[in-house]
Amino acid sequence: MARYTDAVCKLCRREQQKLFLKGDKCYTKCVLEKKPGIPGMAKPQRGKPSAYAIRLREKQKLRRLIQMNERPFESRVAEASKAREASGDHLLRGLELRLDNMVRRMGVATSLRTARQLVKHGHVKIGGRSVNIPSYPVKPGDVISLNPKMKENVGIKLSLETAKRLNQRPAFVEFDETTLSAKVLRIPERAEMSFPINDQLIIEYYSR
Repeated sequence: MARYTDAVCKLCRREQQKLFLKGDKCYTKCVLEKKPGIPGMAKPQRGKPSAYAIRLREKQKLRRLIQMNERPFESRVAEASKAREASGDHLLRGLELRLDNMVRRMGVATSLRTARQLVKHGHVKIGGRSVNIPSYPVKPGDVISLNPKMKENVGIKLSLETAKRLNQRPAFVEFDETTLSAKVLRIPERAEMSFPINDQLIIEYYSR
């Protein structure tokens, strides 16, 4: 599977929006504020972007927020298009309830990359059972917990301090800092999801 190894700040500059791919550093040392231009483009683009370009950029933005390659992301959209509910809602809910994203939203990681690393290294459990698959779908009622040994980890401590300072933990998650565990109380509502995108544009992009 292809893996992006270049500077992630370039992705924020390309989308002209903070994607918070570096976690806490995005609040203090954001390259987008110093270099607001699009990488590789000497002059700003003239005229209005086409309808295709608008939909493409929205798709790329979400794909980069959740850090997925094109093929699995396209499969997610195809699955959402067959759902009985609104395709966009189904797509975003599925991405929101991925294990790596839920670990990030618990506040024990400030970026999706760090959360994914915790999952892959076997530090995360669901219902007491170790799960090392970042895309594992979390369900309401599931209890996500971190290995107790990680409580003394410097990165975890800094992440918890950041989560407390920003107060961004969602209402559909009940977090217990003493045990580093969180219970998913219910399915998240659209306003509670962490993806500031227009999902309809993405569905339209793949429907063309």
